Amino acid sequence: MKIKDTKTAEMLVYPFLLLALLWSIYLGDTQLNWELYRFGVHPRYLDGLIGIVAMPLIHSSSDFHHILNNSLPIALLLGSLIYFYRSIAFKVFAFIWLGTGLLVWIAAGSGYHIGISGVIYGLFSFLFVSGALRKYKPLMGVSLIVIFLYGSLIWGILPLQKQVSWEGHLFGLGLGIFLAFRYRNEGPQVPKYRYEIEEEQGIEPPDLEEQWRKLNEPHEESSTATTINYHFIERKPDSEN
Repeated sequence: MKIKDTKTAEMLVYPFLLLALLWSIYLGDTQLNWELYRFGVHPRYLDGLIGIVAMPLIHSSSDFHHILNNSLPIALLLGSLIYFYRSIAFKVFAFIWLGTGLLVWIAAGSGYHIGISGVIYGLFSFLFVSGALRKYKPLMGVSLIVIFLYGSLIWGILPLQKQVSWEGHLFGLGLGIFLAFRYRNEGPQVPKYRYEIEEEQGIEPPDLEEQWRKLNEPHEESSTATTINYHFIERKPDSEN
């Protein structure tokens, strides 16, 4: 089946390609014992800088649920970002991807940090906050769906589970909120009525009330009578015979 709508095609294709990449890397790591965790973010170590780019691509080879639990959220949230925020989707996604890794490298605890969950938190907070800020019903609907499906993610920003990078979750969430405010005037906006556009351009709207009043006023007769001037020639009396 051929998809003619470009936005719909991109919404489906890009998440699929990302998932294909994630699972290919995961299967290679588990089957060939690549020990890719070494390419995760290692905070404040120079060899850990590569993790700023690589961290979201790597998942635990010893925990199948790590990549499994991340797959559906990243596909749905990335697809929503591309479909509803197409003009700024790449900027938002790249900023969250790289920014989360950088902040983890600067401020997170020791050990190797891997997984795409930080990006998931960033997309989640961006979609929710951005929809609320724009007050545009379709986007507000997306926000409600996101919070309904993934509202429980909020607990992931707390250090409740050992070996879970809550710092990556927290930084991703914060970046998503920041970007929602940063790009609130870019991307989809609430449609404006004609009078709102004219007001912004300084165009004075017509005084419809005054026009209606003039049309319905009784017409007064003119106080000046029309004067008709005419000339005549006086006839002379007939002369006597």
